[in-house]
Amino acid sequence: MSRYEESDALQRQLKLTWILLVVIVGFIAVPRLVSMFRWGGAVGQPRPVTPRGELASWEKTTTELFQTVSPSVVYLTTRSRVADPYYRRAIEVDAGSGSGFMWDELGHIVTNYHVLQQASSARVVMWDHSSYEATLVGGSPDHDLAVLRINAPPEKMKPVLIGESGPLLVGQSVFAIGNPFGLSQTLTTGIVSAKSRTIQSPTGRAIDEVIQIDAAINPGNSGGPLMDSAGRLIGVNTAIYSPSGTSAGVGFAIPVDTVNRVVPQIIASGRYEPPQLGIRVNQDFSDAITRRLGVSGVMIMDVVEGGGAAQAGLRGTIVGREELVQLGDVVTAIGEVEIANMDELMEALDRYDRGGKVVVRYWREGQSLSAEVPIE
Repeated sequence: MSRYEESDALQRQLKLTWILLVVIVGFIAVPRLVSMFRWGGAVGQPRPVTPRGELASWEKTTTELFQTVSPSVVYLTTRSRVADPYYRRAIEVDAGSGSGFMWDELGHIVTNYHVLQQASSARVVMWDHSSYEATLVGGSPDHDLAVLRINAPPEKMKPVLIGESGPLLVGQSVFAIGNPFGLSQTLTTGIVSAKSRTIQSPTGRAIDEVIQIDAAINPGNSGGPLMDSAGRLIGVNTAIYSPSGTSAGVGFAIPVDTVNRVVPQIIASGRYEPPQLGIRVNQDFSDAITRRLGVSGVMIMDVVEGGGAAQAGLRGTIVGREELVQLGDVVTAIGEVEIANMDELMEALDRYDRGGKVVVRYWREGQSLSAEVPIE
């Protein structure tokens, strides 16, 4: 091949190479240029922000409620003392976490009893992330309620407002604040799904008049406050009904009417003293006699001298050396609630305050009678 032919071949290869480069550049650059001309601006520039305007009224209610109530909600971490077989000594390990809220300006914190049930110590983390070691004041396992106390500056004490649970309506909005899965200061919302539910306490006793809600309640929410739209405490979030252990839209809260009756007693004496009629009962004896009589209720074995039942004229059982001299009265109802055993009697009586009176229906010698009995 001559020098001129080689030069022609080289020029043709260069032209083909340039043509290929132009085609490749065109495939890459043309779409971007078309996009730029189509949208009339440079690629990658931020879009202008559309003004938000005012929040909806229900949004304002929710945000204001959280801002007001969240400083009253605390995060609890607990530790449990266990034996260390290697060092042959007791050590503390993390036992769990939960929620609580400030009851008063004296440093009292209310939470669930089951949050502290396995704990040997607890620490309270507040809204500003400051933390304090807590001391146990006392608790009522029958109500799944407990009270702690911390020594914090007065300006950090922001007690919740107290509401009522009796007048709540199904469908009413509710707001739960807590620390699910350790995520502090979490707000969930929902409605009252039902009232007057019954759940079991840590002791197996029934807790009555429980509020059912559909606000998301998860592990870590236990002990946190349930609020109404006015920012008032209406319950203590305590349990979820879920096979997986996480929120399934069915949560439960101990009603504030119960909390406001039990907590002051715990603060005053370290424990809850249930209301009493001033009677003593032998459950096995009562069951045997009432079955024979065909009566549903609790037979009084003894009447405490000077007690409420004695003042109202109720009488106990008198047993001679060889025979039953007198059957005691059989309590069949407390107020409007019929009872069949001692647990039901105590649950019904627990709705009343000590120092007041309650109408007791009872069976005596084939007659149904009633009396107003002072509660001790």
